[in-house]
Amino acid sequence: MRKIFIVAPIVFLVFISCSEKKNQSAAAGGPPKAAPLQVEALVLAPSAISEKLEVTGNILPFESTEIKPEISGRVVFLNIKEGALASKGQLLVKLFDGDLQAQLKRLQVQLEIADKTEERQKELLKIGGISQQDYDLSVLQLNNIRADIELIRVNISKTEIRAPYSGKLGLKNISPGAYISPSNILTTISQVNQLKIEFSIPEKYSSQIRNGMEVDFTVEGSPGEYKAAVSATESSVEQNTRNLKIRAIVKGGDRYLVPGNFAKVEIILGRNPNAIMIPSQAIIPVARGKQVVTLKNGQVSFNNIVTGVRDSSRVQVLDGLSLGDTLITTGLLFIRPDSKLKLTKIQ
Repeated sequence: MRKIFIVAPIVFLVFISCSEKKNQSAAAGGPPKAAPLQVEALVLAPSAISEKLEVTGNILPFESTEIKPEISGRVVFLNIKEGALASKGQLLVKLFDGDLQAQLKRLQVQLEIADKTEERQKELLKIGGISQQDYDLSVLQLNNIRADIELIRVNISKTEIRAPYSGKLGLKNISPGAYISPSNILTTISQVNQLKIEFSIPEKYSSQIRNGMEVDFTVEGSPGEYKAAVSATESSVEQNTRNLKIRAIVKGGDRYLVPGNFAKVEIILGRNPNAIMIPSQAIIPVARGKQVVTLKNGQVSFNNIVTGVRDSSRVQVLDGLSLGDTLITTGLLFIRPDSKLKLTKIQ
């Protein structure tokens, strides 16, 4: 029984001691508060940007034509020098026209006789030697012969195949003595002293394209950059691709620009001197969009944003931020709506 009475006072003293320590801890203000999260920030300022569109295109000659005959015949003269320049109207191919020349001579003889007959009957008509109907028939015959002669001359001209304009000849597909028809392609001619470029853009940009608009492009193997001016657009958007086809006239040129070349086209669609550009790493992807964190009067705010164009490190914000806002750029994974922040660096 004495042991029990001795232990009880000891337990009572320990309980009193613990209570005093708790009271002292409460009097000191409780456990220490968490330190503010140290982050970096960016004060949003206006940036000048240009919206660029990059597409692919093809270099084309200003004009390109397949040379074909209008009539069938045998080649008696061939003047197609592959890869050479031909001037407008230059004779390239001559077909046999002996039969047509013979018909022309026969008609010319008939024309002389008909002309003299018309003159005699005209004099007879004056003195009443023939009727007006007889005279009209002689005039009709004279005019028919003249029309036949004109038709023969047109057919003879078709035996001469000439260059429609000055340009560079392609490869020839025939040889002297060959019999050709309108289905044969004799060669091609291209106007290469002036070039065009053809490319397509998505339909959403079609309203921003206008005639005379300047575009830049490069070609494989050339160290330089070239310019072209938009000359025309297709009348409608292609249904399958939803693209609008555009043609532009190349300004200048050199040996690197060859028709058929593949080109990389860059189009400046618009310039904005007051754009809001933010670092890519400041954007937080969320289920239905994108967010950023801002700080105003010491309070954290999560803002939903709409983005536009981007470059290698920045993204344009179209909605959700204003110039002068303080954007948090680091520590985004640890920030909560009630977080206390300490700015260590402000740009």
